[in-house]
Amino acid sequence: MIPVAIQIYSVREEAEKDFTGTVKRIKAMGYDGVELAGLYGMAPERIADILKEVNLQAISAHVPYEVLCDDLQGTLNAYKIIGCQYIIIPATAVENRYGGDSYPVFIEGMKKIAASCNKNGLQLLYHNHDFEFSITPSGEYALDVLYQDLGPEELQAELDTCWVEVAGETAIKYLNKYKGRCPLIHLKDYKREDGVWFMPLGQGIIDVDSIYNTAVSCGAKWIIIEQDNHSTGSPMTNMETSLSYTKEHLQ
Repeated sequence: MIPVAIQIYSVREEAEKDFTGTVKRIKAMGYDGVELAGLYGMAPERIADILKEVNLQAISAHVPYEVLCDDLQGTLNAYKIIGCQYIIIPATAVENRYGGDSYPVFIEGMKKIAASCNKNGLQLLYHNHDFEFSITPSGEYALDVLYQDLGPEELQAELDTCWVEVAGETAIKYLNKYKGRCPLIHLKDYKREDGVWFMPLGQGIIDVDSIYNTAVSCGAKWIIIEQDNHSTGSPMTNMETSLSYTKEHLQ
């Protein structure tokens, strides 16, 4: 089984209150690494020390595009200190999306960020939601146009397989489409009840097992479990339940 990380956004309130205690509990659950979503008011050196002490690997970090534009080298330096290998754009503003007034400027900005990441030994990725599956005038999805406008040497994919399915597409199809370009994948589950309700793995409608097996065959290096919100159960309990599912069902 490839290693499994947790997206700290899933337990963001706990991490804000007690980052050290939260990552200790995460390690005790059996997670191998973490994907950060902010620095929780701490210096990068402190986060690096805590994760080293707990023995959790800092795989990656979700960093807003605007933060990178404001202080590119300083931001990259911070995450290099922590030990991250991947920098992920978690989403982008409406005006930066395909068809928006700022889309050409966004692409040029992404090229600059990607070049700096490469220079600093990091890889830039993009994390999708469902809105990137809007149809362009050419009949393509906006997400596919993004990955055409930025080549694999510049931008790789962190496919959020759940959001792909929410958008009405097939995660397995997209994993195969971007085979070799998805070092990280987000694995999560959901059901529909007057909207999208995120659930621990195995408790929703996602075929978690098939998606996992496809991700591995397509070259994923890490599985990152995320649950955007917790309509039932507590965040820590749900993340432990999801990890237990991977250990019991995924090979």
